[in-house]
Amino acid sequence: MTIQTRLVEYQDQGTTLEAFMAWDDAVGGPRPAVAIAHTWAGRSAFEEGKALELAEQGYVGFALDMYGKGVLGSSPEENTALMTPLMEDRAALQQRINTAIATLRQQAEVDPGRVAASGYCFGGLCVLDLARSGSDVSGVVSLHGLFNPPGNTGGTPITARVLCLHGYDDPMAKPQSMLELAAELSAAGADWQVHAYGNTVHAFTNPQADNAAMGTLYSPTAERRSRAAMADFLQECFA
Repeated sequence: MTIQTRLVEYQDQGTTLEAFMAWDDAVGGPRPAVAIAHTWAGRSAFEEGKALELAEQGYVGFALDMYGKGVLGSSPEENTALMTPLMEDRAALQQRINTAIATLRQQAEVDPGRVAASGYCFGGLCVLDLARSGSDVSGVVSLHGLFNPPGNTGGTPITARVLCLHGYDDPMAKPQSMLELAAELSAAGADWQVHAYGNTVHAFTNPQADNAAMGTLYSPTAERRSRAAMADFLQECFA
C-alpha cells in the first residue's frame, strides 16, 4: 500500500479553489470517494488527515475547499469573517459544494457513481446543504455540524442517505435544532440517522479544538463511536 496525494485546483464563479486528494495506488481501478468539508477555519491539516485516513480504508479522500486557494483563518474572528458570507448566501454555499463534488467525480481514480461527503462543524452544515439541494451523492455525514435550515430548499426531495454524529450538549446545535432537523429530513423523504452522544459538546473529533469557553471539547469516546458509525454508514452507501 502506497498512499498518493495531489492538489486539485478548480473554479467556482471566478474563485480559484484547491482540494487535497489522497488515494491508495494499490487499489486498482476507480473506487468510491468521500469528500471532506472543512471547519470554519478553512481546509487545513485536520481535513487532509481525514482524507489520508479514508485513503487507507480504500476510498479516495478529497478535502474540498469552500473559501479559496490558500485561504485560512487563524482566529475565531477571522474564521467568522470567512464563514459568514456563505452562511448568509446558502444558494452560493450549495453551488460551491456541488462544484466540489462535480470536480471529485472527474478524477480518474474515482467511481463517479459512488461518491459520499462528510463534514466537520461548518462543513457538517455544508454537506447537509449538499443533500438538501437534491444532490445524488450516495450519502452525507455531518460530524458535530450546524443544523441551521437554509430557507431555499423547501419541497426538494433528499435522496442522499444522511447521518448526523452529534454531541447532545453541543451549544452550537442544541437539542431543539436536532429535533427540527429530524422533522425537516423526514418531510423531505430522507433516509436519515442521528447519533447523539451524551455528555459531549462541539468539535468532539478534534484534539486541538479544546476551548471550554466556546463549548468545544475533544472526546475520545465519542470520536471512537463516530468513526465506527461512519465506517458502517459508508459501507452501506457503497454496497
